[in-house]
Amino acid sequence: MSGSKVLIVEDEQALADVLADNLRDEGHDVQVAHDGHAALTAWRDGAPDLVVLDVMLPAMNGLNVCKTRRSEGDDTPVLFLSALGQADERVAGLEAGGDDYLAKPFHLPEFLLRVRALLRRGRSAPERTLTFGGHEVDLLAWRVTLANGQHENLSEREMGLLKLLASRPGEVVPRDDILDEVWGDDVFPSSRTVDNVVVKLRKLFEPNPSEPTFIHTVWGVGYRFTPEGNP
Repeated sequence: MSGSKVLIVEDEQALADVLADNLRDEGHDVQVAHDGHAALTAWRDGAPDLVVLDVMLPAMNGLNVCKTRRSEGDDTPVLFLSALGQADERVAGLEAGGDDYLAKPFHLPEFLLRVRALLRRGRSAPERTLTFGGHEVDLLAWRVTLANGQHENLSEREMGLLKLLASRPGEVVPRDDILDEVWGDDVFPSSRTVDNVVVKLRKLFEPNPSEPTFIHTVWGVGYRFTPEGNP
């Protein structure tokens, strides 16, 4: 979505410049801040449509910046950037009020895809939970509570693929769409890579992975997700 106002908060000057230049190339109005205090001022005064927020910042860290603005009633979408990419760190970012979390180092095309997705979503709160077949999936924390009570964490690709299929229930999602949306433009996996992730999801969620109830193969095209369990 071109023409949006994006605030980048990043203390690494070179990285901030690269991100800002690429977002400007896409038509966005970009402002940059390099520490937590400057971020708060720019966020309050600039009314951005999206905040790209580094976690480790001078003066005030990104988590506290986000918490402060959320406590003030601001619901601007936030994409956290951090060298800390473990599951508990992602959860901390989401609990602070973030909408998405991208671990460093990251590929620029993936960053731009995340930005586009958040700008399309706008200020409406994302769906937090996907429920099907007795399973409950936390779409923001990438955590699963299975029907048998067991808890599991999903990988980035597993979560991305499941979210994409769930966003289009009952529709056939072509493999090319999956590769574009989940893997992005910076890598070139084969369709077999998609199939391997589907196999992992089926082992986790399907009562009988060899006869899937929820994630169906449409031969030669892609996959279809039926949360109600119809074939």
